[in-house]
Amino acid sequence: MKLDEILTHLGEERALYFNAIAPPIIQTSNFAFETIDEMRAAFADELSHHIYTRGNNPTVEILRKKIAALELAEDALVVGSGASAIAAAVLANIMAGDHIICVQKPYSWTYKLLTQFLTKYNVEHTFVDGTSIQHIIDARKSNTKVLLLESPNSLTFELQDLAACAAFAIQHDIITIIDNSHASPLFQQPIKYGIDIVVHSATKYLNGHSDVVAGVICASKPMINKIFNGELMTLGLTISPHDANLIIRGLRTFPLRVQRSDETARKVAEFLYNHPRVEKIYFPLHHSFAQYELAKRQMSGCGGLITIKLKAETKEEVYRFVAAINCFLMAVSWGGYESLMIPSLVFHDMPGGMPDSPIHWTTVRLYIGLEESAFLVEDLSNALDQM
Repeated sequence: MKLDEILTHLGEERALYFNAIAPPIIQTSNFAFETIDEMRAAFADELSHHIYTRGNNPTVEILRKKIAALELAEDALVVGSGASAIAAAVLANIMAGDHIICVQKPYSWTYKLLTQFLTKYNVEHTFVDGTSIQHIIDARKSNTKVLLLESPNSLTFELQDLAACAAFAIQHDIITIIDNSHASPLFQQPIKYGIDIVVHSATKYLNGHSDVVAGVICASKPMINKIFNGELMTLGLTISPHDANLIIRGLRTFPLRVQRSDETARKVAEFLYNHPRVEKIYFPLHHSFAQYELAKRQMSGCGGLITIKLKAETKEEVYRFVAAINCFLMAVSWGGYESLMIPSLVFHDMPGGMPDSPIHWTTVRLYIGLEESAFLVEDLSNALDQM
């Protein structure tokens, strides 16, 4: 199915709602039935019917169809956050005593899920350098049930060979789950390589307007039914119809926004690569990236995330760089219209005895929004000069 058809028409039964171009927000908690037989049929397959908005809502259903098609999946679920999408996908595929392999330096709440939550239920984990499939193979145990991937990885964007990971997992009956928030389905479709479950923080590129928190899970119909009837319904991982409608609105401009961020990021990355106060840049589709060839093979674009390592001898220099920035808001997340930055220095010397981040304090992650490249380069140039 063509991208334009997915974003503009898929799932939108306009004849059912007065031929309105934009679908209505079905803002209801409950749905009524005419007969006992109708209600029985709905309870037999709640994901295909409308009983109670905690399960399936018509507005959310339109969004599910679009996102599943974007990821080449049979079906999808939309939940309250990216963290809940990851947690639901993992919990649905493990039991007490199982083992999970996960790439190093995952998203912070994925890390906490493995190290603080699941350890209470005797679920083991091993963090591995996923840049080599051999490291993943060597980490397998007889009780390994899940391989948890992020490609590109958080902050420094390490990749995993998705086809090799899928082949290994299939051989050993392991479920593969990938967080595809960085590349988005516009630039990478992991199911095409054999990955079982794709999750996203829909807060980011899929919504794109910095006004909704949501997550998605894409997989086969049996897997989606399993997660729906288990974790989603039991834990109440619901998204509101209003938020689903906002994400549908965001999807209308999805390729325009993400392509713009990608194109601008390439220009900004090249400027930063050549600047004397930048020691290193991390951008998978820049020729200096260690896994550049794999990135070109798996990803058709990169999006707006760039991490830089500043050439600084003192933390005061980093403070001066941050203070001089005007066009990048200091904030978490990415994927909206606005450019953002988050210095690793935030997570160093924190009060309360918290351990310092393993990411060096000279590291700054940038997100390139929808502004002109010249506008952002001028701001970065000025800030680097003031270090």
